[in-house]
Amino acid sequence: MDWKKLLTPQRLGKSEPEDIQHGRTSFLRDYDRLVFSSPFRRLKDKTQVFSLSKNDYIRTRLIHSLEVSCVGRSLGRIVGNEIVTRHKLDKYGFNASDFGEIVSAACLAHDIGNPPFGHSGEDAIRTAFQSWYGSFKQTEENFFDEAQKQDFNLFEGNAQGFRILTKLEMPPQRGGMQLTCPTLAAFTKYPRESLIPEFVFNGYKGRSIKKYGFFQAEKDLFTEVAETVGLIRRHEQAAWWARHPLAFLVEAADDICYSIVDVEDGHRMGYISFEDTKDLLNFIACIDIQQTDDSNEEKVKRMRAKAISKLIDQVVEIFLDNESKILTGEFDEDILSLSDYRNHLEKINKKTRNAVFEHRDVVSIQIAGYEVLGKIFTEFANSILSNDKKMQLIYHLLPKEYHLKDEKDIYAKILKITDYVSGMTDSYATSLFQELSGISLGTS
Repeated sequence: MDWKKLLTPQRLGKSEPEDIQHGRTSFLRDYDRLVFSSPFRRLKDKTQVFSLSKNDYIRTRLIHSLEVSCVGRSLGRIVGNEIVTRHKLDKYGFNASDFGEIVSAACLAHDIGNPPFGHSGEDAIRTAFQSWYGSFKQTEENFFDEAQKQDFNLFEGNAQGFRILTKLEMPPQRGGMQLTCPTLAAFTKYPRESLIPEFVFNGYKGRSIKKYGFFQAEKDLFTEVAETVGLIRRHEQAAWWARHPLAFLVEAADDICYSIVDVEDGHRMGYISFEDTKDLLNFIACIDIQQTDDSNEEKVKRMRAKAISKLIDQVVEIFLDNESKILTGEFDEDILSLSDYRNHLEKINKKTRNAVFEHRDVVSIQIAGYEVLGKIFTEFANSILSNDKKMQLIYHLLPKEYHLKDEKDIYAKILKITDYVSGMTDSYATSLFQELSGISLGTS
């Protein structure tokens, strides 16, 4: 892969690349478009870890995305400064800030497709689809081809995010928000479709195939992105590419934030003691917190900030050491898994999993998410296929833009239902569930 092509300011849906501008660059405009978008604003009421928390300090998806974006900007700029020098990219008009702006914009959007109730919300939609689809087997209905069915069997917030960015926002213009192809490629950590036969993978174990990054409905759009920035296609019989190099920095920024910040939030919620928090964070931060009169909360903030800074330095070093392998597609690993702190980060993740993610308060909300999203998905999926009186009433609860009775393509219909369900906030989904269940009547 070639950096000049990887950084082209070509927008998806536009015929020509924009001129490079050093005032308000194309990549900075990407960031601005995301900030002003409705899906980004809805992240304020979507679960990070603690759903529907009454604690004002605890992070929502919105705050998490902003923090990841800040870390990503630093990673991009530091890496970019070296890459520009190595490849003399300044003579083509590129500079370190371009790298920072691409990574920060992609980081800002990285959770934009996540449904309510966090990652358990994704699984709730998968489970609901499988149960719903299974109910039609006795009628031998064949609504989808295998690839389309796999999109729902493995419903993925990353793919939903790509769909939001490239189709659902700012319709009907082609390319949706018409972000630059570098930002969209860096956003796509898993540049492959959902259904790829094992013989195609042929034992491949790279990080970028852990999940998938786009639905069948947007495969042509991602293909255009990949070809525009020059991603390496890994197999001619599958929609599967090597990552854009900056996608590794987007992933690292996310990993840094949730590893360190989940400890801080866990402490704030009372799930992790101060002594345990100090042991987990200060192993990386290595600061003297004994000689101050700061509160424990302030000490945790200082350790969190320094730990993030240390991990940023590690990621930069590893990325630059492996740059040539990244450009050939040979490198496909989680950067933090190669850091000096990899064993300790595993210790942190184990502690937060046991003390936080498996805590009764968190688990109970996750269970509720299955009930809430399962019922909403099933009721609305049935409403677009059935004509009985109850289903007709439920159908009319759908906003008009989701009314697809005349659409013949069942795959397109169910995609619109997952668009609606995954776009909900935690509070809205809970309220709608109560209405559908007759617990509330939806009156003000």
